[in-house]
Amino acid sequence: MAKVKKGRGYMDIIAQLKIERDNAAQQVSALNMAIEALSGTATQKARGRRTMSAAARARISASQRARWARTRGKVASIAKRKRHISAAGLARIRAATRARWARWRAQK
Repeated sequence: MAKVKKGRGYMDIIAQLKIERDNAAQQVSALNMAIEALSGTATQKARGRRTMSAAARARISASQRARWARTRGKVASIAKRKRHISAAGLARIRAATRARWARWRAQK
């Protein structure tokens, strides 16, 4: 066995080797994470079936029928659900509007 001098150059080489080892370990870790992520998407099981309300299914089917009618050249309308505001909501809007106008008049 040859004797190795333990001088300044020897310590630099060890430090560089340790740095290279740490970098290689980080790369291996990153590759393992990438492999797990990619293999997880292929082997994931279905979580369960989602349920949909009858009204939602009716809206979807009506939209699809209208799309098919348009592609065939027939005119079909999609009935949209009308939204209504409650009496309490309307009262809040009116009160806020009155207050806003009162502030505006007070500034004049």
